[in-house]
Amino acid sequence: MEVNPNTHFTRKEVFMGEEIEAIYLKARKPLADIDGIDLSASDDPMLRMGHGFCPPFNQRTYEAAPGIICEQDLEVVLRDGCKIYCDIFRPANCTEKIPVIVSWSWFGKRPGDGMSEWQLMGVPPGTVSKLAKFESPDPAYWCHQGYAVANVDVRGAGHSEGDVHIFGVQDGMDGYDFVEWVAQQPWCNGKVGMAGNSGVAIHQWGIAAQCPPHLACIAPWESTTDLYRESLFEGGIPALAFNQFIAAQVTGPNGVDDQVEMGRHYPLMNGYWRNKIPDFSKVRIPVYQTAGWSHFHLRGSVNAWRRCKSRKKWLRAHRDFEWPDSYSPENLEDLKRFYDRYLKDIHNGWEMTPKVRIDVMDAFDIDYQIRRGEDNFPLKRTEYRRYYLDAAHMDMHEQEVPVHSSVSYDGETGFVEFDMEFTEDTELTGYMFLRLFVEADGNDDADLFINIQKADAAGNWVPWDTLGEHHPGAWGKCRVSHRELDEKLSTAYNPVMKHERELKLAPGEIAQCDIEIVPSSRFWHKGQRIRVQIAGHYIRDGWFEPFSWDTENKGKHVIHTGGEYASFLQVPYIPPRYKTVGYDYR
Repeated sequence: MEVNPNTHFTRKEVFMGEEIEAIYLKARKPLADIDGIDLSASDDPMLRMGHGFCPPFNQRTYEAAPGIICEQDLEVVLRDGCKIYCDIFRPANCTEKIPVIVSWSWFGKRPGDGMSEWQLMGVPPGTVSKLAKFESPDPAYWCHQGYAVANVDVRGAGHSEGDVHIFGVQDGMDGYDFVEWVAQQPWCNGKVGMAGNSGVAIHQWGIAAQCPPHLACIAPWESTTDLYRESLFEGGIPALAFNQFIAAQVTGPNGVDDQVEMGRHYPLMNGYWRNKIPDFSKVRIPVYQTAGWSHFHLRGSVNAWRRCKSRKKWLRAHRDFEWPDSYSPENLEDLKRFYDRYLKDIHNGWEMTPKVRIDVMDAFDIDYQIRRGEDNFPLKRTEYRRYYLDAAHMDMHEQEVPVHSSVSYDGETGFVEFDMEFTEDTELTGYMFLRLFVEADGNDDADLFINIQKADAAGNWVPWDTLGEHHPGAWGKCRVSHRELDEKLSTAYNPVMKHERELKLAPGEIAQCDIEIVPSSRFWHKGQRIRVQIAGHYIRDGWFEPFSWDTENKGKHVIHTGGEYASFLQVPYIPPRYKTVGYDYR
C-alpha cells in the first residue's frame, strides 16, 4: 500500500484475528511555547473549542483554583512500557480517601490554557471552567463535591508516547492499566468512575469491556459505539469529511489511527472495523447512559445500553444537544447522585430512578412530556404498525395498497414526500424502519437519505429544534448496494445491514431495501401528518458540524409502491397507559 510519506505511514497489525495494513496520519506536534496564543481567536473551529490543544510539558503540583490542587503531567507506565501523561485535580487539604472520575480521550487535557474564555456551543460563558477537558467533567465542580478528576492524554496524544489508537481493543487495554494505576494512588479510595460525552464517552465502553477490577461505574453521555455503521459508513454511504476534520486536530509525537484513509482502502466491514465495536456482554458494572434524539451518537448510545449485561443500568433520552445537556445544573446533580451511590457507597435512593427516562418531543423547542419514566427500551407496550406508501397519490395508508405505482426524482438534487394524517393523538416511541422498493434509472447504485417528520394539517413542516436550529427529523440512510442484512443483528423492528459485499443493481432491477431508522420519541396531535421524506442528498441548512457524504447518485431514483412492491414505514405506536371516557393517560 502506498501513502504519502510526508503525511502518513503504514504498519501491518492484527485486528480480530485478521492481518491488515493499518494507516497512520502523522500528528501535529505539541507547542513549545504558548505565550501570546489565544485559541479562541483561531480560524480553526476545533481549536476554538480546545480540541487537540497541547501546551508545553510541565511537571508540577500547583493550586489550580481556590481549594483545588493539580498534579500536572504525571507519568503512567502501561503494561508494554509505553508512558502516558495525565493531570489529576483533587480537593486541597483533603484528609480522607476519595474516588476519582476519569476523562480518557485524545482531545488534549488542558484546552483552557490557550483560551481567553473557555466555552462550548449552547453553554453560557463561565459555565465551564478552564480546568475542564473538552466534553469532560469539570474539576471546578467535581472537586468541590469530594471527587478527584483525572484528565488523561491517551497513548500517542499530547506528550504521551506511542501512536493514537482511536478506540478499539488496544485503547481498552490501556484504559484498564490506567484505571488500576489510579486506584492505587494513596489519596484514592479504590473506586474509579468514568465520565464525559461524545468522544470521551465512546472510550468508556471499550475500557469497561476489559473489566478493570477497580472500575466501579461509567457514565457515557452520548456514545457512538459502531464507528462503521454510525459514523464513517452510515447506511453504507461514505461520510469521511467530518472524521478527517477530527483526526487532523490530534496533537502528539507520532501517528494517529487514520480512520478516513482506512475507510478509503477498506470500505467494507472487516476486522479493523469490528475491533472498534466493544464487547457489550462483558460490561456488568453500573451504567448511566444518555442519548440525544437530535445527534449522531443516538444509535450507538441506545444500542450499547440495550446490549450491555449490567443489571444496574439507566438510560435518559432527551431532545437537547449534548453540551448544554451535560453541563446543566439539573443533570449535574443527577449524575452526582449516581456517582455518590457507586463511588462513595452513599445510599441515597438512586435505585428508585426509573430505568428509562424519555423526553417525548412535540414541536420546535417544546416537549410533550419530559423525563417520563419507563421500565425498558423499546417500551414493552409497543404496538408495531405499518403505513403503506402510495406513489399514485403521494400518501400513506394503514392498509396495503393493491395497485402498483411509482414516482421518481433526480438522484442528485431531488426528493419526494409521502404524508398521512393522524385521526387521533399518536405517540411513536422506539424504532421505525422503512421498506422501499428502489430502482436506479441510469446508474447501478443509489444513496437514499430518509427523514421522518411532522407536518400540520395544511402540510407545513413542523420541526423540532436543537441549538436553535430546525432538525431534519428521525433519520436513516441506505446505499442500495449495501442492502444485505445481518441476520444476527437484525430484529423484526430494527434491520441492520451487513456491509460485507456490494450488490450492484442491473438495469431495470427493483431492489427491496429495509432501512434502519434511528430510535426516536415524538407526539402527533390529531389532524397532524406524519411525513416520510426520501432524497438522494442530506437535507439540512446552517448546521455547524461539517457533515458531508460521498454519494453515488446519477440519473433518477424510482420508488415503487403497491401491489407486489409493498413499500411501507413500520412505526412503534405507543398506546396510552390508561384510558377513561374522554381522556388518555400517558
